[in-house]
Amino acid sequence: MEREWVVEESLSIEADSRTVYAAVADPRRMRQWSPELFATWIRGRRIAPGTRFVGFNRIGWRVWFTTCQVTVAVPGEAFAFRVSTFGMPVALWGYRIEDIADDPSAPRTRLTEYWEDLRRDNRSAAAVSLIGKVFTGVPAEDRAAVNRASMRATLARIRTAAERTRSPSGA
Repeated sequence: MEREWVVEESLSIEADSRTVYAAVADPRRMRQWSPELFATWIRGRRIAPGTRFVGFNRIGWRVWFTTCQVTVAVPGEAFAFRVSTFGMPVALWGYRIEDIADDPSAPRTRLTEYWEDLRRDNRSAAAVSLIGKVFTGVPAEDRAAVNRASMRATLARIRTAAERTRSPSGA
């Protein structure tokens, strides 16, 4: 099987796009959603393009951290960040948020989570792939499958929380 470099998963949420965006656009909340991420450290309160944070992750007994930088933060539409380790590019993670409601009184949003493996076409690709395998236990060529399963769990958790919250306008 050929290696997957990009993975994305989507689902529909019965909540408005602002509610969904609020769930995904604050890295401090990601530990509520992600099966791997258990903590984040962010300097400052404001989340905007350029904001840096550290994500602390775990699979089983293996624990590692990554350095991240927000690249896109468009309320109600998109949120994304680049991940690196020891200054070497690892991945791009993001969310696309689309209002798909036919009826404004019944909000509905499509949330797509995507991941792009950046461990290719650069001098550090082999090194960061080896580091990833050592720290996570997942070979680079298997990372897409692991992330696909993680995305499904993440999106389901976000949907449950967002649908409980519903829209801020009371819909």
